[in-house]
Amino acid sequence: MSVKVDIEPWTLVKNVYPQHTDHAGVMWHGSYIGWLEEARIEALSKVGLEYVEISSEGIDIAVVALEIHYLKPLKHGEEVCIKSWPLARKGIRWPWHTIFVKNGNIIAAEANVDLVVVSKVGGNIRVLRELPEKLKIAFCHLERGA
Repeated sequence: MSVKVDIEPWTLVKNVYPQHTDHAGVMWHGSYIGWLEEARIEALSKVGLEYVEISSEGIDIAVVALEIHYLKPLKHGEEVCIKSWPLARKGIRWPWHTIFVKNGNIIAAEANVDLVVVSKVGGNIRVLRELPEKLKIAFCHLERGA
Protein backbone atom coordinates (compact mmCIF):
# COMPACT_ATOMS: atom_id res chain seq x y z
CA MET A 1 0.00 0.00 0.00
CA SER A 2 2.95 2.36 0.49
CA VAL A 3 3.07 5.18 -2.01
CA LYS A 4 6.28 7.04 -2.80
CA VAL A 5 5.80 10.78 -2.92
CA ASP A 6 8.39 13.53 -3.26
CA ILE A 7 6.45 16.40 -1.73
CA GLU A 8 5.98 17.54 1.86
CA PRO A 9 2.80 16.09 3.34
CA TRP A 10 -0.10 18.09 4.68
CA THR A 11 -0.19 17.37 8.39
CA LEU A 12 -2.76 17.40 11.14
CA VAL A 13 -1.94 16.48 14.74
CA LYS A 14 -4.66 14.80 16.80
CA ASN A 15 -4.94 13.13 20.18
CA VAL A 16 -6.75 9.87 20.77
CA TYR A 17 -9.56 10.63 23.21
CA PRO A 18 -12.06 8.24 24.81
CA GLN A 19 -14.69 8.98 22.13
CA HIS A 20 -12.26 7.64 19.49
CA THR A 21 -11.72 4.31 21.22
CA ASP A 22 -13.44 1.03 21.91
CA HIS A 23 -13.96 -0.37 25.41
CA ALA A 24 -10.31 -1.55 25.50
CA GLY A 25 -8.93 1.96 24.90
CA VAL A 26 -7.84 1.19 21.32
CA MET A 27 -8.87 3.57 18.56
CA TRP A 28 -12.05 2.33 16.89
CA HIS A 29 -11.66 1.69 13.14
CA GLY A 30 -14.40 4.19 12.21
CA SER A 31 -12.58 7.07 13.93
CA TYR A 32 -9.88 6.92 11.25
CA ILE A 33 -12.41 7.89 8.59
CA GLY A 34 -13.37 11.08 10.42
CA TRP A 35 -9.71 12.03 10.79
CA LEU A 36 -9.08 11.42 7.09
CA GLU A 37 -11.88 13.84 6.27
CA GLU A 38 -10.63 16.38 8.80
CA ALA A 39 -7.11 16.22 7.37
CA ARG A 40 -8.35 16.91 3.83
CA ILE A 41 -10.60 19.78 4.92
CA GLU A 42 -7.76 21.30 6.95
CA ALA A 43 -5.39 21.04 3.97
CA LEU A 44 -7.94 22.82 1.75
CA SER A 45 -8.19 25.54 4.37
CA LYS A 46 -4.41 25.97 4.40
CA VAL A 47 -4.47 26.82 0.69
CA GLY A 48 -7.22 29.37 1.21
CA LEU A 49 -10.36 27.44 0.36
CA GLU A 50 -12.89 26.75 3.11
CA TYR A 51 -14.98 23.62 2.58
CA VAL A 52 -18.09 25.45 3.79
CA GLU A 53 -17.61 27.88 0.89
CA ILE A 54 -17.69 25.23 -1.83
CA SER A 55 -20.42 23.31 -0.02
CA SER A 56 -22.63 26.41 0.05
CA GLU A 57 -22.24 26.59 -3.75
CA GLY A 58 -23.62 23.06 -4.14
CA ILE A 59 -20.24 21.37 -4.62
CA ASP A 60 -19.03 18.42 -2.61
CA ILE A 61 -15.96 16.20 -2.66
CA ALA A 62 -17.24 12.65 -2.32
CA VAL A 63 -15.35 9.51 -1.33
CA VAL A 64 -15.70 6.79 -3.97
CA ALA A 65 -13.04 4.37 -2.70
CA LEU A 66 -11.38 3.89 0.67
CA GLU A 67 -8.77 1.42 1.85
CA ILE A 68 -7.20 1.43 5.31
CA HIS A 69 -4.51 -0.90 6.62
CA TYR A 70 -4.24 -0.95 10.41
CA LEU A 71 -0.64 -1.73 11.32
CA LYS A 72 -0.22 -0.79 15.01
CA PRO A 73 -2.95 0.13 17.48
CA LEU A 74 -3.53 3.74 18.44
CA LYS A 75 -4.41 3.99 22.11
CA HIS A 76 -6.22 6.44 24.33
CA GLY A 77 -3.89 9.32 25.21
CA GLU A 78 -1.53 8.98 22.23
CA GLU A 79 -0.68 11.88 19.94
CA VAL A 80 -0.98 11.09 16.25
CA CYS A 81 0.42 12.97 13.28
CA ILE A 82 -1.73 12.49 10.19
CA LYS A 83 0.36 13.00 7.05
CA SER A 84 -1.55 13.30 3.78
CA TRP A 85 -0.45 13.57 0.19
CA PRO A 86 -2.92 14.47 -2.55
CA LEU A 87 -1.76 12.72 -5.69
CA ALA A 88 -2.25 13.78 -9.30
CA ARG A 89 -5.81 13.42 -10.52
CA LYS A 90 -6.62 10.32 -12.56
CA GLY A 91 -9.51 11.27 -14.81
CA ILE A 92 -12.32 12.29 -12.49
CA ARG A 93 -10.71 10.64 -9.44
CA TRP A 94 -8.47 12.51 -7.04
CA PRO A 95 -6.43 10.03 -4.97
CA TRP A 96 -4.96 10.79 -1.53
CA HIS A 97 -2.45 8.75 0.43
CA THR A 98 -2.35 9.17 4.21
CA ILE A 99 -0.33 7.70 7.04
CA PHE A 100 -1.07 7.87 10.76
CA VAL A 101 2.21 8.24 12.68
CA LYS A 102 2.67 7.83 16.43
CA ASN A 103 5.70 8.20 18.70
CA GLY A 104 7.56 10.19 16.05
CA ASN A 105 8.07 7.51 13.43
CA ILE A 106 5.82 4.48 13.97
CA ILE A 107 3.28 4.10 11.19
CA ALA A 108 0.07 2.98 12.88
CA ALA A 109 -2.10 2.93 9.74
CA GLU A 110 -2.06 3.74 6.04
CA ALA A 111 -5.00 4.82 3.93
CA ASN A 112 -5.76 5.44 0.28
CA VAL A 113 -8.84 7.45 -0.57
CA ASP A 114 -10.24 8.27 -4.01
CA LEU A 115 -12.42 11.36 -4.27
CA VAL A 116 -14.59 12.89 -6.97
CA VAL A 117 -16.00 16.38 -7.15
CA VAL A 118 -19.77 16.47 -7.48
CA SER A 119 -22.41 19.12 -7.99
CA LYS A 120 -25.59 18.94 -5.92
CA VAL A 121 -27.32 21.89 -7.61
CA GLY A 122 -31.02 21.43 -8.28
CA GLY A 123 -31.29 18.26 -6.22
CA ASN A 124 -29.38 16.19 -8.77
CA ILE A 125 -25.94 14.85 -7.98
CA ARG A 126 -23.55 14.72 -10.90
CA VAL A 127 -19.81 14.25 -11.18
CA LEU A 128 -17.94 17.34 -12.35
CA ARG A 129 -15.42 16.45 -15.03
CA GLU A 130 -14.30 20.07 -15.27
CA LEU A 131 -13.51 21.72 -11.95
CA PRO A 132 -14.58 25.25 -11.02
CA GLU A 133 -11.60 27.63 -11.24
CA LYS A 134 -11.18 28.07 -7.46
CA LEU A 135 -11.00 24.29 -7.02
CA LYS A 136 -8.48 23.92 -9.85
CA ILE A 137 -6.25 26.49 -8.15
CA ALA A 138 -6.64 24.91 -4.71
CA PHE A 139 -5.97 21.39 -6.03
CA CYS A 140 -2.82 22.65 -7.79
CA HIS A 141 -1.53 24.13 -4.54
CA LEU A 142 -2.38 20.98 -2.59
CA GLU A 143 -0.62 18.71 -5.09
CA ARG A 144 2.60 20.73 -4.69
CA GLY A 145 2.71 19.82 -1.00
CA ALA A 146 2.83 21.71 2.24
